[in-house]
Amino acid sequence: RFLPMSVSKVFIVNLWGNAFEGFSKGSLNKTFCDEAEAFFKAKGCEIKTTNVNDAYDIDDEIAKYLWCDLIFYQSPCNWMGMSWQAKKWADAVWTQGMMGTLCKMDGRHRESPEDGYGTGGQLQGKSYMLSLTFNAPKGAFDRKDQYLFQGISVDDLWRPFHANNRFFALEQVPDSTFCSYDVLKNPTIEADLTRFRTHLATLFP
Repeated sequence: RFLPMSVSKVFIVNLWGNAFEGFSKGSLNKTFCDEAEAFFKAKGCEIKTTNVNDAYDIDDEIAKYLWCDLIFYQSPCNWMGMSWQAKKWADAVWTQGMMGTLCKMDGRHRESPEDGYGTGGQLQGKSYMLSLTFNAPKGAFDRKDQYLFQGISVDDLWRPFHANNRFFALEQVPDSTFCSYDVLKNPTIEADLTRFRTHLATLFP
């Protein structure tokens, strides 16, 4: 079970991709990363960070996963998922991690190849949470009468991302996904930041 008091080392990953330049400068996602860093530092946590737009060393990125207690991911929802820069970072880091550091391949055994897929994770005891920014309004989710998402939740939409983390035996902090909705047409940024601070304080008292 996730224990908030066990968190002392936090890895903050900014998944915003600069493909949005001219459309978005990434300032909102950076702000949420900065807010998370300030919150965890105030609690005495050590912090390491990654911005997927910056140069990175794959071994260093894997080492951050091995070092931390908690991974905080911040991302825009770009065409129902991560930006291509974030996917490129994940493909590079997570694939190399399959060699035994993040997981031992896919966890299956030759004796029963239909069973146990995804059970090779090596990061037991570590947790993650996800914070997202959306153009979509909150009302687009969890309502079966809405055309696009047809009643699914945000976490349903991001299920592949959650499956990726589960592949490494990472545990999602319960009820931790945070969303800033409708950030282009009807932004409420100050209210969202207030909600975000309250959300973190509730998850990590």
